[in-house]
Amino acid sequence: MMIGKPGAARTAIATADARSITVRGHDLASELIGVVSFTEFFFLHVTGRRPSENQRFFLDALLVSIAEHGLTPTVQTARMTLDAAPDALQGAVAAGILGCGSVVLGTSELCADLLKRAAARTAGKTEAERDRVVLDMTREIKEGGGKLPGFGHPLHKPEDPRATRILSLADARGASGVHVDLLRRFQRAAVTVWGKPLVLNVSAPIGAILLDLDFPEAAIKGIPILARTAGIIGHLAEERDHPIGFLMASKAEEAIDHAGAMERKA
Repeated sequence: MMIGKPGAARTAIATADARSITVRGHDLASELIGVVSFTEFFFLHVTGRRPSENQRFFLDALLVSIAEHGLTPTVQTARMTLDAAPDALQGAVAAGILGCGSVVLGTSELCADLLKRAAARTAGKTEAERDRVVLDMTREIKEGGGKLPGFGHPLHKPEDPRATRILSLADARGASGVHVDLLRRFQRAAVTVWGKPLVLNVSAPIGAILLDLDFPEAAIKGIPILARTAGIIGHLAEERDHPIGFLMASKAEEAIDHAGAMERKA
């Protein structure tokens, strides 16, 4: 019995022979190595197209914006894993990346999905009608007990400086399109629905700008994963020379009340 969708067994990404490696139709050695940046290569690898200047610029900027945020849960996990298995860098990196979900680093994908649905529902409508659609969608989320994807941050208030910078660059470089416009409508709608401004998280403009720059929606979650991989490797390099993983584990023991563990149930 066949599992999965039927179709031709094929890949359009890469092949190799004794003398060459071909990636998306380009000879790796002569056309890509020393010619394109890693960001340009990544865009080509994912999409099959060479990036425009704005696509290259913003993919680079977005990767930088989300690569580092201190001793996050993903970083702590990676550092402690390396201390437990110092011979397995790959395991420590993987342990950190496994923590990239809907709460940590996955919000860009959720925000992009919201904006795509909003774009479909507002296509061809007037400015006032677009505002009403966005307001209705925001109310639906609030009344359903949900959170508005891409909004809210436990540390940055009243604004996330990364989000502010990214949106200002998008405006200045003419990269703000329908999805950035909808994001700003959701920002205004949130004030009405929640009764207060909600912090625009960096994840929101990442999703909006990638959509406006025609980046595949299915790969949007990969941007924070790729970026945070670089950040984790930096932390692990430091961990080898200045280990703090076990120290963080001991501090967790000190911070948690273990009184419940002493109770014996009949």
